[in-house]
Amino acid sequence: MGLEPEQREAAARLYWQAFGGKLERVMGPEPLALRFLARVIRDDHVIAALDANGALVGVAGFKTPRGAFAAGGFRDMQAVYGRFGGAWRALLLRLLHGDIDNERFLLDGICVARERRGEGIGSALLVEICREAVRRGYRAVRLDVVDNNWRAQALYRRLGFVAVQSHGIGLLRLVFGFSSAITMVRPV
Repeated sequence: MGLEPEQREAAARLYWQAFGGKLERVMGPEPLALRFLARVIRDDHVIAALDANGALVGVAGFKTPRGAFAAGGFRDMQAVYGRFGGAWRALLLRLLHGDIDNERFLLDGICVARERRGEGIGSALLVEICREAVRRGYRAVRLDVVDNNWRAQALYRRLGFVAVQSHGIGLLRLVFGFSSAITMVRPV
């Protein structure tokens, strides 16, 4: 549970590796995106997967009413991207980000190192997310996955998640490269 301070940059790289394709038009260039992510990552809103040598190979972030794994405000954006760059980026990301779900434990991104995918790390992280949900008194876990991420959707279905809703993102699809997000839920 959680990240050590020296793991923040590695967690930022994993997050960018997983989500950079969708976020690069808004959060790029990569060096600035990594700086922003390392700045805003919450050490206490994540479950980390380490290999036998202690290297970070995966993370599963979550949202609570007290915050989210990879969220920052306008001031964080401004500190990294400048006044104008921070303003338009913050606006677009605010339009994209969803709500806090007080009824279900909300997954805020799962990332596994590209070279370690297919080894069961993502499954193990999701099992731990479900355990954390139970520890916190939730009855279900919720996640949102983009419509064109078939591999992630298949993993979630294998682990008992069921699609309950799809919501389009309208014209934001031209910026982010996907048309809708699918909400999936799993009882715990």
